[in-house]
Amino acid sequence: MESSVKDLKAEIETLLYHNAPDFKIAQLIKKEIKVYFSTLEESFSHSGGKDFLVKHTKKIDTLLKLIFKIMLREMFQEYTPMKNALPLALVALGSYGREQLCVYSDIDLMIVYKEIPGYQTKEMIEKILYLLWDSGLKLGHRVHTVDELYMVSQKDITIKTALIESRFIEGSHFIWTETQNAIQKIRMDNIETFIELKCQEQQQKHQKFPLTMEPNLKEGVGGFRDANLVFWIGKILYNTDNIKSLPSSIVEEKSYKTFRIALEFLFRVRSALHLATGHKEDTLQLERLPKVSELLKYPQNKQGHLKFAKKVTESLKIIRLYSMIWVERLIQSTHIKKTSQTDLLQSPPRESDFYALLKILLEKAQEAFQPQPMMLYALIQAKKPERPTAQLYKLIGKIFEQPHSHSILTTLSYARLLKYTIAPIKKVIDLPQFDGYHQYAVDIHSLRALYHLEHIQEPMIEKLFSALSLEEQAMLKLVVFLHDAGKGRKRDHHTVGASLFKVFAKKLHLKTSLIEIGEQLILHHTLMSNIAQREDLYHEKVILHFASHFKTKQRLDMIYILTYADMSGVGKGIYNSFNAQLLNTLYTQALEALNQPILLDEAEKRAKKEHLLKRNPHFLALKKSEQKKILEIPSNLLFLRYKSDHILRIAKEALHLDTYHYHISNQNYLTIEIIRKRDFHLSYLLSKLSHLDIVNMDLCKLFDDMKYFKIDFAQKVPQETIDTLHYTLQASFKSHQKPPVYHLSISEDEIEIDCQHSQNYAIMHLRSQNQKGLLVSIITLFESIGVEIVSAKIHTLKNRVRDIFLIEKNGNFCQNIDIIKEKLIRNI
Repeated sequence: MESSVKDLKAEIETLLYHNAPDFKIAQLIKKEIKVYFSTLEESFSHSGGKDFLVKHTKKIDTLLKLIFKIMLREMFQEYTPMKNALPLALVALGSYGREQLCVYSDIDLMIVYKEIPGYQTKEMIEKILYLLWDSGLKLGHRVHTVDELYMVSQKDITIKTALIESRFIEGSHFIWTETQNAIQKIRMDNIETFIELKCQEQQQKHQKFPLTMEPNLKEGVGGFRDANLVFWIGKILYNTDNIKSLPSSIVEEKSYKTFRIALEFLFRVRSALHLATGHKEDTLQLERLPKVSELLKYPQNKQGHLKFAKKVTESLKIIRLYSMIWVERLIQSTHIKKTSQTDLLQSPPRESDFYALLKILLEKAQEAFQPQPMMLYALIQAKKPERPTAQLYKLIGKIFEQPHSHSILTTLSYARLLKYTIAPIKKVIDLPQFDGYHQYAVDIHSLRALYHLEHIQEPMIEKLFSALSLEEQAMLKLVVFLHDAGKGRKRDHHTVGASLFKVFAKKLHLKTSLIEIGEQLILHHTLMSNIAQREDLYHEKVILHFASHFKTKQRLDMIYILTYADMSGVGKGIYNSFNAQLLNTLYTQALEALNQPILLDEAEKRAKKEHLLKRNPHFLALKKSEQKKILEIPSNLLFLRYKSDHILRIAKEALHLDTYHYHISNQNYLTIEIIRKRDFHLSYLLSKLSHLDIVNMDLCKLFDDMKYFKIDFAQKVPQETIDTLHYTLQASFKSHQKPPVYHLSISEDEIEIDCQHSQNYAIMHLRSQNQKGLLVSIITLFESIGVEIVSAKIHTLKNRVRDIFLIEKNGNFCQNIDIIKEKLIRNI
């Protein structure tokens, strides 16, 4: 780099000697800058965080000094005066002044001068600025006389901040000395107001840029502005040049080491972010993460990206923690009461025991409070058992009994003691969530969800929560806080989270009945939001499937409350009026479904069978679209009656079916299985087999307009019957012959029809004497008027039938009840 600068100076000297125009000199500098920036990525790979920034700052210093020299040569030719003889100086401000200039950040330059007759000061300044602009440097500049500085500092807190961190670059040392005198006056002016305004400014930035998975490394929580605030206040009070040189009563060496490691890492992250984007960028967006992590030599896979993102969040939290503590210590002598804080523990707690400090927090949690710096420091320094004790578990249990447990847990989170106190959440501290949905790391999301549980804005949900007992509320708070504790593992996080909750809840001595409810809630904590946003909320199967997991109003209320808190904690705008309406509709529909225990029981059994099916390797080998079709089969009967392998066999045959398929079994008794895609005349088949006793028939609607039939007969048949049966079955797909009329004996009280059975289905029960042609007559009747049977349970015992037909309500059944009854009773 030095040889490059020497070559550049030589070329410029040549151009100056030949009186070349300014734009040619600027082009030469611009070319040098372009070459320099092209080498930065390579230079970055061999530099540390602050070291890289210092080197970059010095390079810009060199270029500015060169431009200053060019100005002197052009203005004064061979009569160039000594720099101290000119009333002019170049001064670095902002991050440039702190020697923390990032790659594509603005170069904050101030030109300070004095108006002295006979000097062409303004012309010199114009020459410098034009050269800078033409060279392509991204410049932010101010031009002031020394006498203006104090007045200018009064206009804007930002200007005063920039001035107190200024650094001399080039020009007159006499002007710089006068500038320092002016800055000293500015530094000592109205100290308390400056500190108060800077603290308020920082609070506003934190509200605007919270600690999300796309953090603002400069302005956001734990960003460079937090560290800068310590420096600015330290500069005002102690005229220190850096945080490390502050008194040890404010910044201890051990704490500073932890802080500095985090800050160094963030310096590297921000530099890598600038290099990755090719421009000034302070927000670490998720799409930038792979390139940035690659520049920092993290493995380019999911685990590498997770590790990097986790380190970023951890470092930001460390900066936040120590900045809070040090700022509080710095301002204690100024007697400023920061507007964002309550009077909770403004002075250091006397207790050095962790349990005693927890008790103080428990007492204060009757009202909401923000983490206080002195309490955070006390918690960090407090003596703690190596492992949690029975006494600690007792105190933890009380945390969730408080109205504002969120305040306690947030304080522990700020103090980086959450993993020590609440062991199940250990693996998800700082864990990012690259799912395109969550906006926060897992632990932050969990805290936000708990906050929204304790600050419910929906009147109906707040009423449901208030109706719970105090024990139930405490359990639900624990559930909300731990619902995502199972993330970051290879196994499903719902299952892992439920197990972690169970173990931890037992240590807190929760009632067994409450633990069982909590397990169930965590196991299905995403179910309500998924169904509400993705499913038909007026479909009977959907509602019954959901309600079957929460078979009491108490549990249904709890999953509703949990879902509200979970969605509210995801990020801004996730829980909105539209989603609120969907959740309320699902809750209301499920509440009505609780009055149908038989259907709920069936839905629960089906859900269990679906769960087993999802673990079947043959099922998992199918295409996702094929898996979806199978799981959406409308008939519950298929799932209730058959094992997973049998269901899978039927479904796989149906998936590859062109017209129809049948299978005949005649081992112990005759069984016929049929899967059809085209028209099939069941009544014709049954009429041909009317000489045989049917003991059971399953009729199940599959997918793509296919149906599955399974007919069991009472006896085994001779081989010649089997041979004939093949022809009969094939004819059933072709024949349009009407089956014979049978004379039946059915009374009105043996037929029971309920068109209000469920939202989508009607049901017909037939309890009568078994008689020849009974089933044929019913099927013939249904076929004649276009009744669509979803499933049928045909059962005969002791010559009595117990037949059940589940029928779609959108067909012709309910409007023809009288006709159906009349034809069956009168046998017309």
